Amino acid sequence: MKKNRTSDFFTIVSVFVFSICILIQAVIPSFAASSPATNEEIFLWPGVAPGSEGLNLSEIVKDESEDPKIQSRGITKIVKPSITVFMPEQKNGIAALVVPGGGYTQNVFDKEGTDIAKWLNNIGITAFVLKSRLPGEGHADAKHVPLQDSQRALRIIRSNAAQWGLNTQKVGVVGLSSGGHLASMLGTNYDKKVYVPVDPVDEESARPDFMVLAYPPVSTNARIPQNGPEKTPLSPIAKQELYDEYPTDLQITKDTPKTFIVTADDDPKVPSENAVRFYMGLKKVGIPAELHIFMNGGHGFAIRNAKGAVAAWPELCREWMIEIGLFK
Repeated sequence: MKKNRTSDFFTIVSVFVFSICILIQAVIPSFAASSPATNEEIFLWPGVAPGSEGLNLSEIVKDESEDPKIQSRGITKIVKPSITVFMPEQKNGIAALVVPGGGYTQNVFDKEGTDIAKWLNNIGITAFVLKSRLPGEGHADAKHVPLQDSQRALRIIRSNAAQWGLNTQKVGVVGLSSGGHLASMLGTNYDKKVYVPVDPVDEESARPDFMVLAYPPVSTNARIPQNGPEKTPLSPIAKQELYDEYPTDLQITKDTPKTFIVTADDDPKVPSENAVRFYMGLKKVGIPAELHIFMNGGHGFAIRNAKGAVAAWPELCREWMIEIGLFK
């Protein structure tokens, strides 16, 4: 009888332990999953994002489009940053983190996010549109939260490369406007310790293998000597602190990725000198780069508002990708 009772005891314990394991797997997010579906939203952090503890925000999504067939969403009050997946019909193994602009006061999610992702899908690239936290919404270490989120996003993409059919050496970033600044932050500060690692995903490199920057304000908004006399700080102050911390054209190293840059000479918000300064910074350390400054285009042309000559930039970018060896 003793042996039978002992056997029953171990059976009960085994069932209990197995049940606990199943429960743990159910409540803890996994970032090593089967290939996600298009439009699936993947949250970046397994719990509260670093520095957002105790912050009570309710996400606000405003669609300013006058055409019901075309979305034009701006997203604010972001406390649960994420990436939204866009899978091409024919994958070529290349992946890109798409970083929308919005002046660090909102995420311009469609014009500079989903539109770009769909273009990338058309050329076989798997795209992940970033919804990152904004520096002026009460997060601790506010000037670092966009970089925290973009580093984490790239690490999630790379850590799931095998399951998602991606090449870990062909994971890039595409950023527009302030998203171009954030993309350049990732390209120049990918190894900066801006958060404490939370799980094995954070063992992955956050370095992009290539960068595409569209009308990026790399340092024009930073109050640094090269910009002349002291300027009135930007609002909110956390936004100014971010630009002061990351004048990215001054942070380029020999390990910064190959870069494609596009802008317009008549941009009224971000002077084209930003693109020139970043390009010259790359050339100074021998990083291959391509710069296109179109005479007309204004600010925020992206793809949907690109008219005339500037509308050629996506095809020029695709040809650049071929030249740097992304496509076979």
